Amino acid sequence: MDQQQLAGVASDVLAGRRAACYKARDLFYACLEKQKNLTPTEVASVGLLYPSTCKKARVEYEKNCRLTWVKHFDRQYCAKKRVNRFLDKENTRSGPITLPEPSTFKNP
Repeated sequence: MDQQQLAGVASDVLAGRRAACYKARDLFYACLEKQKNLTPTEVASVGLLYPSTCKKARVEYEKNCRLTWVKHFDRQYCAKKRVNRFLDKENTRSGPITLPEPSTFKNP
């Protein structure tokens, strides 16, 4: 990429900044996993709750990543946790998945 093309690209999408974003993201989510037995007291984007001990990691994560990326990664993390909760055999909240009865489908 030449200098003229590089001038039109936002600096946070270049490889070095993306790597810093991913590293900050991974550190924040590692903190969440490490502190999962603590009561979450802080609210992040998309309703994600986290303990106050991870606040410093969250600030770094938000500082190093675009806001849209932070929301996207938070949504992915929440979706993954939700799926894992349903698949976890030890979790009492998961319950069976019920499908509609065949008689409720309309025949063509």
